[in-house]
Order: sequence, then C-alpha cells, then structure tokens
Amino acid sequence: MRISTRMIYEQGSTQLNNLQSALNRTQMQLSTNRRNLTPADDPIASARALEVTQSQSLNTQFVTNRSNATNFLSQEELALKSATNLIADVQELVVKAGNPGLRNEERETIAKELEGRMTDLLGIANTADGAGGYLFGGYKSSTQPFSQTPTGAAYAGDQGQRELQVGSARFLPTSDSGAAVFEDNMTGNGKFTVTPDSGNYARGGAGIVTSSTVTDASKLTGNKYEIKFSVTGTGDAAVTSYTINDLTLGQTVPNPAVPMTYKSGDAINFDGQQVIIGGKPGDQDSFAVAPSSKESLFTTVTNLIGSLRLSGNGDAGQARLANNLSAASSVLSTAYDNVLSVTAKVGARMKELDYLASAGDDLDLQYSATLSDLQDLDMVKTVSLFTQQQITLQAAQKTFTQVSGLSLFNYIN
Repeated sequence: MRISTRMIYEQGSTQLNNLQSALNRTQMQLSTNRRNLTPADDPIASARALEVTQSQSLNTQFVTNRSNATNFLSQEELALKSATNLIADVQELVVKAGNPGLRNEERETIAKELEGRMTDLLGIANTADGAGGYLFGGYKSSTQPFSQTPTGAAYAGDQGQRELQVGSARFLPTSDSGAAVFEDNMTGNGKFTVTPDSGNYARGGAGIVTSSTVTDASKLTGNKYEIKFSVTGTGDAAVTSYTINDLTLGQTVPNPAVPMTYKSGDAINFDGQQVIIGGKPGDQDSFAVAPSSKESLFTTVTNLIGSLRLSGNGDAGQARLANNLSAASSVLSTAYDNVLSVTAKVGARMKELDYLASAGDDLDLQYSATLSDLQDLDMVKTVSLFTQQQITLQAAQKTFTQVSGLSLFNYIN
C-alpha cells in the first residue's frame, strides 16, 4: 500500500485535533465541575437538572417570602401585645372609677387618663408595617386604618387578610384587618344585652343591671324585649312589679300579661334568658333586652369617657354610672379576649413558618444532592482521564514529528 506524504499529514493532523479537543473538553469539565457541558452530552440528565434547578429557585423565593412573613407577623405580635396591655390598663381604670366614694372631680381625672389611653390605642391600630403601609388596613395597606371621630374611630380599611406564598401549596396570612382586631367585640354577654332606658335616671330610677345569662340556648328567639316596671303605693307600702313585652312580636311574655312582683336581686327569666336587676327601679322605668351586636373598642372607650363626665351624685347618678361601667367592662373583656385570640393565631402562623423553614432547608439539601448526581464530576476519575489524555497527546505529537520527518533522502549516501 502506498502511503503518500499528504495522507500522513492529513491523518496526523486529524488525530492531533481530536486528541486536543478531547483534552480541552476534559479541562472544561474540571474547571466547571460539570459532567455535561451541553444538553447534547446527556439530554435526559440535562432536562432533569433544569427541572430541579427551577424547583430550587422557587424554594429560594419561598425562603425570602417566609422571612418577610416572619417580619410582618413579628411586628403584628408586638402591636397586639401592646394593645392587650392597654386594654388591661383601661379595665383597671374602670374598676377604679366604680368606687362610689369618688367625687365627680376624681372621675374627671380618670376620664382624662382614658383619653391618653385612647390616643395610645389609635397609635397601635395605625401601626406601620415597615414596608410603606399599615399592619391593620386589610388590603388597603396604604391607607391609614383608623381616624378618631366624636363617637370613637372610623375604620377606612377593609376585611382583607394579606397573604404570602410560603410553600409550594401554602399561602399564609401575614396580617389581620383592623375590624377583626378592634371592632369585632360583642356587647352584653355575647348573646344578648340589657340596656337601661335613658329616661330612667331623669325619673329618679336607680335600677342596676347586675347579671344577664343564657339559661337555655334552645329557647333563644333573637327578638327584642322590654322589661317595664311599675310602682304602686308609697313608702314602705310601695309595691314594684314588672311586665315583659316582646317588641318584635308585639305581645307580652307570657301572653296575656301577668305582672310579676319585683324584688331587688331576684332573677327575671323568659325565653331562655335570665336578667337580674338590682337597686331601685322607679315607676315607668324600662330596660331593653336585645341580641348582642358588635361594638368598636374605640366606641367603648369614648362612651366610657363620656360616662365618667356625667354626674354620679344621688342614687340615680350612681345607678347610671354603675350601668355604664358594667356595659363598658363587658365589651372590654370581650375585646381583651379577642386580641388574645388574634395573638394566638399569629403565634400559630409563626410556628408554622418555623416548620416550613426547616422543611425548606431539607428540601434545598435534597435539590443540591440531586443536582450533584446529575451534573457533578467524579473528580478522581476525570483528573486521571485528563492526565491520560495529556500523555496521549504528547506522545501523538512526538510520533507525528518523527513520522513526518521520514524521507528516503536520509538513507541515500
């Protein structure tokens, strides 16, 4: 077989280029620590690696979201704790104001102190979230939630709860609306409320609502009632009786009417409800019984301040003060429990974030391990291959040099 000089150069050049390319590829693998430099090297592994990389990127974003959610919830928790302390402080002032030995001037001092508490509560309700918005504005986070009014405070937010996606299938609330925190407070005992008619005190009536309870929930009607008192006779011979009117149905309870003799402190029972009225109700005095409704904490404090500025002189004045303080105390107790309930929910969310963070860390490790299996080199094997390819290339280069230098002229004398 005849081997031409041209063939020797062509084959040698091709072989050297192939060896050099293989060496370069191995060197690139070592520098990047990647087994597959292009998808063509291993299409299946490359596609799987892309899926895992995308999942890992999402998991990284969830880490950021969980961090933001923790910041928002931590701020809310601090605000709720401050609100709880303030409500407890207001409750103490209510108890202090109920001392019958206080003069009107002393109650005015308490009223001024309550005005300061009102300002503090509004400040908490309008707490900023550190991101240019407000914690308790609902979806209207850029609008100041509460503004003071003569009757309490007006809420400018909505009922929304802002959420962040903190997991592949978990959207976690990061806020609570101001309405849910400060305005969802039930009056009375939570089922119904007993309110003295404002005209009672002008007539000298001194009836005091001392208790209201549900005796049989199955008999509750949700109707509005009126307990009407009547006094006949004078002095020690005076006899007080009462009738109960169902204002919703327009009839008495029982029907026909049966006037019941009243004795201070005795229970008045009707339609699954029990009301105890103490003191000395006057003739034509009445007490309204109606289903409980929601009342804003700011309305309660505002009404409380106004009540302390009314005269507490005489039996009627003391009865009015006692009834107003009792009504405020009921709402404050509900508000306190409500804020504690919201605080507990916030704590539960923060605990869930801790679990999700731990699971996210484990998932990130799993993704990294999977990517390593799909992409990373066997370093020892590849270094050995690189050394082998390097020696092979050097040998090929030396051989080509020697072969290309062969000539018959070297053997002719």
